[in-house]
Amino acid sequence: MKLCVCICTFRRPHMIKALLLKLGEQETAGEFTISVVVTDNDSTRSAEAAVQEAAAALSIPVLYTVEPDQNIAKARNRAVLASTGDYIAFIDDDELPERDWLLTALHACQAHGADGVLAPVRPVFEHEPPSWLVKGRFCERPEHPTGHVLDWRETRTGNVLFHRALIAGMAEPFAPAYGNGGEDTDFFKRLMAAGATFVWCNEAPVHEVVPSARCERRYFLKRALLRGQNERKLANLASIGKSLVAVPVYLFMLPFMFLAGQHRVMHYAIRLCDHAGKLAGVLGFRPLGKKYIAQP
Repeated sequence: MKLCVCICTFRRPHMIKALLLKLGEQETAGEFTISVVVTDNDSTRSAEAAVQEAAAALSIPVLYTVEPDQNIAKARNRAVLASTGDYIAFIDDDELPERDWLLTALHACQAHGADGVLAPVRPVFEHEPPSWLVKGRFCERPEHPTGHVLDWRETRTGNVLFHRALIAGMAEPFAPAYGNGGEDTDFFKRLMAAGATFVWCNEAPVHEVVPSARCERRYFLKRALLRGQNERKLANLASIGKSLVAVPVYLFMLPFMFLAGQHRVMHYAIRLCDHAGKLAGVLGFRPLGKKYIAQP
């Protein structure tokens, strides 16, 4: 059995090298072979030297490709097109897996008869984070019991493994219209609408390295605006109505949250940006501009 790991990277060569070395340590129990495809979403090929250096030290094949257009959906499509194998896994370039990551995810997929498996992404801070971030748990993501059948709203590509057959015949599995985020949610939504089943595996985590720049308030507010902006493509009348109500409510409540602490202020400010970004996107405005690229 063959398994291919796809990685899309954008100007983080030091992180991609560490990730590739971790992939070279993966346990397979003799059940599968591993190959890796790295797609550099940077026309200057900023990751090429790091990828080549890491690849020279590995016993698994590593293919380097370039998607010059800064569009994460196009980068994912290029990676998938270059991949081979029975299963495809995606991991972000700032994440590091456990030694049994792929083996555990594969066993969960087989045990539950699923088309794919998603698993935890847990933060590891480069430096001591501010207290409001820790108290608000802003870098922590929801987790579920192993075997939990996922809804498309619970999906992402930061830690996923799925049958290659799911995308057979698809010229563009990820929609390029979602160039700056949201392409993964749309991908899973379409697959699930066609009958695919994805389950959770809580025993196959990866660890996301969180630099100091991602511990700043503006990072979370920008990400929320972008998330809302991209959600316009998935929004219906009910969700738009919800945002129309939420924006004035959160604006009214925000000053009172200072009494409850900085983590509560940020909690409501992020929610406000989510809803405001969605409404702006529906109206055709891009608060962060068309070229803004989110770091996942």
